[in-house]
Amino acid sequence: MSTYTSLQARLAAEPRTWLVTGVAGFIGSNLLETLLKLGQRVVGLDNFATGHRRNLDEVRSLVAPAQWANFHFIEGDIRSLEDCRRAMRWSGAGADETLAVDHVLHQAALGSVPRSLADPLTSNEVNISGFLNMLVAARDAGVKSFTYAASSSTYGDHPALPKVEDTIGRPLSPYAVTKYVNELYADVFARSYGFASIGLRYFNVFGPRQDPEGAYAAVIPKWSAALLRGETVFINGDGETSRDFCFIDNAVQANLLAATAEAPEARNQVYNVAVGDRTTLDALFGLLRDALQSHGVSPEARPTHRDFRTGDVRHSQADIAKAQRLLGYAPTHRIGDGIAQAMPWYVRNLQR
Repeated sequence: MSTYTSLQARLAAEPRTWLVTGVAGFIGSNLLETLLKLGQRVVGLDNFATGHRRNLDEVRSLVAPAQWANFHFIEGDIRSLEDCRRAMRWSGAGADETLAVDHVLHQAALGSVPRSLADPLTSNEVNISGFLNMLVAARDAGVKSFTYAASSSTYGDHPALPKVEDTIGRPLSPYAVTKYVNELYADVFARSYGFASIGLRYFNVFGPRQDPEGAYAAVIPKWSAALLRGETVFINGDGETSRDFCFIDNAVQANLLAATAEAPEARNQVYNVAVGDRTTLDALFGLLRDALQSHGVSPEARPTHRDFRTGDVRHSQADIAKAQRLLGYAPTHRIGDGIAQAMPWYVRNLQR
């Protein structure tokens, strides 16, 4: 039995109280779904800047009514310390019971390298000031664990592959700066206040409920939508740029393992969350096209190459040995498995 399977059984037997920030977003809503199905109590915080009510509605349709009753939603903003403090307690629906949050899964942020280049001030305000608010509120509430979304963008211009947690380069975008500052603040809070936390450096997470729309959409849902709609697929650069694509189930696993890690050596750490593979953009296009064909969709579009995008790294691949060793992390989906599992959702939801 894997570490994660054992943890799921333990959580189902002994429910805990969780706070998920950015709960209406892609990763946040998937965390919510998993936690509710495990019988956990969940407080969700979101301001719908990038998240969507439809994601919460979909989760509601996928869980039992009794499980949904264990969810308490707060519409609020991490840039407000008061909202962050308010989210540290769970109030059961129709009940007088109020419980303190045990575990924080902090996913709220403004993602996207291009967005941060276009508007560095807002990225800084949300990703740094908002993060600090969450740290202060969680520290003062005495939560048992604080797990936050870090980013592979922190590796910056360091050329070595695979990426190892202790070796980073210079940031290539304001977004990368903000995520690195998160790690610095987390380390300072551990040293100054004894407040433990764990950062998860996500590598190109994808899966159901990831938004395909807008200038800052992630590549897999954006291309899937374009192929379904007969639109042009644009590849930035020559197509040989590569990424370590990580299916959402792997990211959910990492969050739950990190939040419940008890060994002292596993805490106050940063971990890569990925698979350890590398897929070029040209190869990704082929995988998506083939997956669509297996669902009766035969896209005729060919990719159109254009200039490289400012702030993007050329290649990215994670070393996941640290997470495997200290957390018991064992990714269940490689890129082909993840695309196969996600494609039915894309076909149902991304066509017009």
